[in-house]
Amino acid sequence: MESSAERRLKAIQSHLVPVIDDRSLSFIRSNPTAGEFVQGQGFSVVLPEKLQTGKWNVYRSARSPLKLVTRFPDHPEIATLHDNFEHAVQTYQDYKYLGTRIRVDGTIGDYKWMTYGEAGTARTAIGSGLHYYGLQPGARVGLYFINRPEWLIVDHACSAYSYTSVPLYDTLGPDAVKYIVNHADVQAIFCVPGTLNTLLTFLSEIPSVRLIVVVGGIDEHLPSLPSTTGMKLLSYTRLLSQGRSSMQPFCPPKPEDIATICYTSGTTGTPKGVVLSHANLIASVAGMTLSIKFYPSDIYISYLPLAHIYERANQITSVYYGVAVGFYQGDNLKLMDDLATLRPTIFSSVPRLYNRIYAGITNAVQTSGVLKQRLFNAAYNSKKQAVMNGRKPSPMWDRLVFNKIKDKLGGRVRLMTSGASPLSPDVMEFLRVCFGCLVMEGYGMTETSCVISSMDDSDILTGHVGSPNPACEIKLVDVPEMSYTSEDQPHPRGEICVRGPIIFEGYYKDEVQTREVIDEDGWLHTGDIGLWLPGGRLKIIDRKKNIFKLAQGEYIAPEKIENAYAKCKFVAQCFVYGDSFNSSLVAVVCVEPDVFKEWASSEGIKYESLGQLCNDPRAKAAVLAEMDAVGREAQLRGFEFAKAVTLVIEPFTIENGLLTPTFKVKRPQAKAYFAKAISDMYNELSTSDPASQKSL
Repeated sequence: MESSAERRLKAIQSHLVPVIDDRSLSFIRSNPTAGEFVQGQGFSVVLPEKLQTGKWNVYRSARSPLKLVTRFPDHPEIATLHDNFEHAVQTYQDYKYLGTRIRVDGTIGDYKWMTYGEAGTARTAIGSGLHYYGLQPGARVGLYFINRPEWLIVDHACSAYSYTSVPLYDTLGPDAVKYIVNHADVQAIFCVPGTLNTLLTFLSEIPSVRLIVVVGGIDEHLPSLPSTTGMKLLSYTRLLSQGRSSMQPFCPPKPEDIATICYTSGTTGTPKGVVLSHANLIASVAGMTLSIKFYPSDIYISYLPLAHIYERANQITSVYYGVAVGFYQGDNLKLMDDLATLRPTIFSSVPRLYNRIYAGITNAVQTSGVLKQRLFNAAYNSKKQAVMNGRKPSPMWDRLVFNKIKDKLGGRVRLMTSGASPLSPDVMEFLRVCFGCLVMEGYGMTETSCVISSMDDSDILTGHVGSPNPACEIKLVDVPEMSYTSEDQPHPRGEICVRGPIIFEGYYKDEVQTREVIDEDGWLHTGDIGLWLPGGRLKIIDRKKNIFKLAQGEYIAPEKIENAYAKCKFVAQCFVYGDSFNSSLVAVVCVEPDVFKEWASSEGIKYESLGQLCNDPRAKAAVLAEMDAVGREAQLRGFEFAKAVTLVIEPFTIENGLLTPTFKVKRPQAKAYFAKAISDMYNELSTSDPASQKSL
């Protein structure tokens, strides 16, 4: 009996003819006897969701239009993360894999490398050690430390012996860690001395844990635990040697087995455990290999948190291609030094850091004097024209201007990727020109095993997140309360929904929340609002969950406005607030101290402290004026402009409860934290224009 999906694909297949030249952008073309239903530039193809309705609204990658990718095309035998790492150990045995900087006489030195073969041996020893301590297949293993080689070795050991890894954010507070450990019934935890101290404060409250392994710990210095706890505490080195002396055969997982439970931080409530199978993760990464290639000669710098799916997917890809992975020292302030030493070829980051690079370079140019400024502008405009027209820019500009900028990231970066939040189009264009490399933006989430869509390497258009990952299909669903529909002109708009082998198995022990996001047809509802640009490119324009309504009935998506204001030179961080009782928005801005001081000095304003300067009406007026200018440039609508601002010097951080570990503002907490400031701003606005402010 044919399934409806098979019938649908057969019907479509009869209308499509493969293109012979696979280097072409249009990987398929319409049969002359059929209607035109393939987007012009061919990044995506459109299919009907159901044969009966005749509505053509499902988009797939033009690279794999008739079959969603589930395995690596070149290696279909790789079905699990264990298979992937075993393939790397066999193929790239003597290639560099894991690199860390070593200290010599107290000074940080060069990178020291462990090969794929050596990492494979360590993986087997750690897995055997866990088996020695009685862990059975399916047991949950917590990882409670930041990026370093041992994190990946433990993760590979989990895959080889059918354990499930559970990353614990090192930045999470004790309550969240305790919640996750208990919720996931974690039996073993790998930590470092610093995070061990946190665990020791609530040992009696995590009864499922029977083994704690301290990475970088020395057995003689470890505290002794009361025998009543029933827990063993030992160093990573000791577990490694115990495993080596009793090596066990692998206990390989099946593709449908759970590989990891990733707890998403969430802006409200308790963390949710996203259950991802081996098949999910392999499909996601395999889909991306159709459009992006790494090589064994590549070097990748690992500093984005391994507890996040973005970095995790990058690591799985790196293993498949035999890439060398160098780790940062663990201190973001020393990242630039690590980059200069490692000289990576692949650099993955988030808009927050790219915005800082952009601001740092533009600020340096503006303060470099008239001649240097003119030289930079001439070089930038000339190279930009060449890049935009697909021509090779003159090497003269690199020698004169851009090589110094490239050297900031080591001088060898050939690929930059951006994810986690939207990257401003002009920042992307700036990176492409200054670094002279491929810059690709992607869109994804933990629930889709990372990538939902990404830009094509041949696409020079900015301001979108590309076409679907070949391992999934995307449709937009009408959101009538926000006036977004598939009939919108010139572009169809709606909530982004995703389906395919990359969709997670569900939230751990939470059927109710799982059913809230996955419908009966298997579509995951992301909560993001998108539109289709020509050529089958997806653009994210709004967020369904964080919207609120102003008094006059206008819907507001604060994140879009905050992203616009992030480009204001005074703004380090921004929280935009509004509600249905007021007709205007207000903003709390954490200022960039150096820019702020520079401005005050240029205006001849004397101040005793930055705090005092933040309260100066002239400072508020200057920041608001600059925000207005940036807002106009971003084409914000009138009601989307903040009408009052409060300046603060204390950053929004994970520690003060205002940010999630993925650096998103926790809105309910920020509203409570800045309640007085918000109230004062609205009082000030109602005094200045009482009629326009309140809606009773």
